[in-house]
Amino acid sequence: MITNDVRPAAGRSSRFPSLTTQIVAGLVLGVLVGALWPAAGIAVKPIADAFLRLIKMIVAPLIFSTLVVGIAGAGDLKSMGRIGLKAIIYFEIATTIALVIGLELVNAFKPGAGLAVPLAGDTTTLASFARNQQSAWDMFLHLFPTSVVDAMARGDILQVVVFSIFFGAALSAMGARGKPVVAVLDSLAHVMFKVTSYVMALAPLGVFAAIAATVGGRGITILLSLGKLVALMYIGLAIFVVVVVAGVSWLIGVPFLKFLRAIREPFLIAFTTASSEAALPKAMEVMERFGVPNRIVAFVVPLGYSFNLDGTTLYLSLASVFVAQLAGVDMTLGQQIVMMLTLMLASKGVAGIPRGALVVLAATLTQFNLPLEGAAILLGIDQIMDMGRTGVNVMGNCMAAAVVARWEGVRV
Repeated sequence: MITNDVRPAAGRSSRFPSLTTQIVAGLVLGVLVGALWPAAGIAVKPIADAFLRLIKMIVAPLIFSTLVVGIAGAGDLKSMGRIGLKAIIYFEIATTIALVIGLELVNAFKPGAGLAVPLAGDTTTLASFARNQQSAWDMFLHLFPTSVVDAMARGDILQVVVFSIFFGAALSAMGARGKPVVAVLDSLAHVMFKVTSYVMALAPLGVFAAIAATVGGRGITILLSLGKLVALMYIGLAIFVVVVVAGVSWLIGVPFLKFLRAIREPFLIAFTTASSEAALPKAMEVMERFGVPNRIVAFVVPLGYSFNLDGTTLYLSLASVFVAQLAGVDMTLGQQIVMMLTLMLASKGVAGIPRGALVVLAATLTQFNLPLEGAAILLGIDQIMDMGRTGVNVMGNCMAAAVVARWEGVRV
C-alpha cells in the first residue's frame, strides 16, 4: 500500500504556520478583499486560474500510478480467495450507499441552488453530453478509451481509471515478472506526491484568489451556501453511521456500542488529524483485540484504505453536484448516475494522496466539464469536512473487517 512520505522539513513548523492555518488565513483574507474591494478581488482571478491548472495537471498521472499500484499490490487477483471477494463486495455496497445518501441530500436541499455563480466552466458540453449519451450502450462504450494518452490529454478521468484497472490487474497476474513495473509506478506515485505537495503549498494563494474573485463578483451570500454544505455533509455522515454502520452491526450480531468503544481511539486519531494513515496501525490493533483474526485484519483494513472510503465518497457526491448548482447547471438523473460511477472508480486508491478528495473532485469536475473554481472554493473549508469524512472512513473499514470475519464464521 502506498503511503505519503512527503513531510515538512525539520524545524519548519516552528517558523511557519501549518498549511491548514495558511489556507484558513487565505480564505478569510479573500473574503475580506472580495467584500471590501470587489474590483480588486475580481482582478486577482488569474492567480486562482493558474492554481486550478496546476491541480488539473497532476490529476491523471497521480490517479493512474496510485490506482495501478493499489490493485497490483493487493496480490494475485485469482488467489485473493473468499476473503478478498467478500471484502470487495461489502466495500462496493457500502460506498454505493454513501454516494446515494450524498446525492439524495444534495438534490433534496440544494445548498448551491439559486446563486448561479458565474464560474468559468464550459457547461455547454454537459448539455451536449446529456443529448449524446442517452442510451445505456453509449454510456457503456464511453468507459473504454481508444487511447489512454488521448484520455489523459482530454482529462477524461473515467477512461483513465478503466485503463488503470486493466493495467493493475495484468501486473498482478504477472506475479514476479510484473514487480519491476510496479516498483517504477510506485516511484512515480511518490514523485507525484511530491509534485502534489508543491502544488498544495500554493493552495493558500489559490484559495485567497478564488474566494476574493467569487465574493467580489457575487457578494457575501455565497458563504451561507458553504455553511449549508458543511452542515449537510455532517448530516449525511450521521445518516450513514446510523443506517449502514449501526445497521450492519445489528445484522451480524455485533453490539454497536461495544464496537464504538473498541474503535474510539483510531476514530479520534483520524478525526483530529484528518489522516487515515495516522489511524491505520491503531485500527488494526483494536480490531484484533475485538476478536477479528489477524489474517483478516491484515488484509481487509489496508485494502479498505483503497476501496472503502465511505466518508470521502459521500462528500464527493455532495461536492460535485454542489458545484454544478453553483454554476447554475441542472444535472439530470442520468448524468448523476454516470457521475456516481465515475466517483466510485476514481476514489479508489487515493487514501495516501495529500488532499486526495480534492484531486478526485477536480478529476470529476473535469470529466463533466464543470468549473474547477468550485474545487478551489471548497478547499477553503476542506479541513472542517476532511475531519468528519476521514473519521467515517476509518469507522467503515473497521466495520468491514468485522463483517468479513462474521461472514467467515468467526464470532467477534
